[in-house]
Amino acid sequence: MDSASASASSSEAEEEPGRAPPPRMTTVSRHYFGGASAESDHDLRVDIVENIEEDYGMFVWPCSVILAEYVWQQRPRFSRSRVVELGAGTSLPGLVAAKVGADVTLTDIAHNAEVLDNIRQICSLNNANCTVLGLTWGDWDEPVFDLHPDIILGADVLYDSAKFDDLFATVTFLLENSPGAVFITTYHNRSGHHLIEFLMVKWGLKCLKLLDGFSFLPSCKAESLHGNIQLVEITLEKEKPK
Repeated sequence: MDSASASASSSEAEEEPGRAPPPRMTTVSRHYFGGASAESDHDLRVDIVENIEEDYGMFVWPCSVILAEYVWQQRPRFSRSRVVELGAGTSLPGLVAAKVGADVTLTDIAHNAEVLDNIRQICSLNNANCTVLGLTWGDWDEPVFDLHPDIILGADVLYDSAKFDDLFATVTFLLENSPGAVFITTYHNRSGHHLIEFLMVKWGLKCLKLLDGFSFLPSCKAESLHGNIQLVEITLEKEKPK
């Protein structure tokens, strides 16, 4: 969470005494874009409902802050584009894309109803008209065939090596299903970029751009984030003939 984020803790209401599970503790963090990216000087504010307990899909990670900032700085490119965010979680990058004029579909694991419901709540909180879709990497359910994104987003989706092939299978399918599309992802460089290069070769992909995630981040945000975070743009090595 960046230094400009503000939070207010709350508890989810219980449905019926004795029947509802213990309330989950949440916080609403505020993320600012443009201007000085501060509460008193900004062009865009996005509010995110986070779970302050340990839940990967309901927390704003540094990779998400960096990818969202990149979307904001590249906003003319995103305006009127079709965008799909994979493993959206709290959906900060996708929401910024929606706010700058993209047609956005936010996806996360199909069986994780709590995360998907939280995404819908966040969309409502920000008056963002996004499609929310259950999409599990490597599964070929009907909805994935209807997606034709211009841009695919993924923040910190490269954290579990056991899921890498499923992720890249899904990304490759979406790129093949959408000629000219690009996959933009931010990730902690935990094991070296060579692993990403290996996966790109394996799945017939190529790198268009590789950036240090902190190279374009405003100082007010960078000072509260840590880690070696990379941003990479990926596309097909060769487009399939039509």
